[in-house]
Amino acid sequence: MTILDDAAFTELLRLRAEAPEAVADRSARRLRRPLLVGDKRLLIVAVDHPARSILGVGQDPWAMADRRRLLTHTIRALRRPGVDGVLASPDILEDLLLLGELETKVALGSMNRGGLTGTVWELDDRFTGHDAATIERLGFEGGKMLLRIDPTDPGTLATIESCAAAVTDLASRRLIAMVEPLPAVRDQDGMVRVTTDPDALVRAVSVASALGATSAYTWLKLPAAADPGRMLDATTLPVLLLGGDPGGDVEGLVRSWRRAMAFPQVRGLVAGRSLVFPADGDVERWVDTAVEIVHGP
Repeated sequence: MTILDDAAFTELLRLRAEAPEAVADRSARRLRRPLLVGDKRLLIVAVDHPARSILGVGQDPWAMADRRRLLTHTIRALRRPGVDGVLASPDILEDLLLLGELETKVALGSMNRGGLTGTVWELDDRFTGHDAATIERLGFEGGKMLLRIDPTDPGTLATIESCAAAVTDLASRRLIAMVEPLPAVRDQDGMVRVTTDPDALVRAVSVASALGATSAYTWLKLPAAADPGRMLDATTLPVLLLGGDPGGDVEGLVRSWRRAMAFPQVRGLVAGRSLVFPADGDVERWVDTAVEIVHGP
């Protein structure tokens, strides 16, 4: 069966041009679900990378540049049993909504995408995507924000302040605030690199846990570090593991997920490129592997 055939894609393009009100109409009719059901764990597919100018996966620098291909791969992942929802930028989340792929799924909006990869302002990560009011209006379950912390870059401060305000705004509406705190450094070429140094991760988690006027609705999105114990011991907030780009070592990434899932703070996984664009192209196989890790056999 074709996932996104010509008729469905043509209809999506028609709605985009001729019926902008269809986004609000479809969101009002969408079948929603509680955030946590069954075993109280979550497997979320992430597809917010293009909005921050990240289009490459592994050795293919343009893997996510074709929107129809990206939507097709995402839908293949979303339709697998055990996948709970999706995290995406407004354009992609609305494409999926118009295609009818968000029924009974958790939908999380991506909020700050202004820190475009490779730019001099990358760590001054402005909120250019979803806001709390729109997330509430469209009936989505929460918003995600990226917080990379570099003590040598003043752009970090503006991002911390903006994330704190977003946490407060989401919580006032009883919506989930998913914060992704990552310690960062610039390499000798000036490129931002995320570090998995244990001390830096503990500091980042401690800062993120305290953002906003209340942490009642805050979840953390954290890397499955080689030794995740200290990082996870730094918070009582619920944690979803970060998927990341595995490069050629998907098996190693999967092992890190299994290891970290054993900690009680961990409630599941948010994975993007590793599931939507695996190196061997077998989306279903890798999604099913992630389902087994999160929800069990």
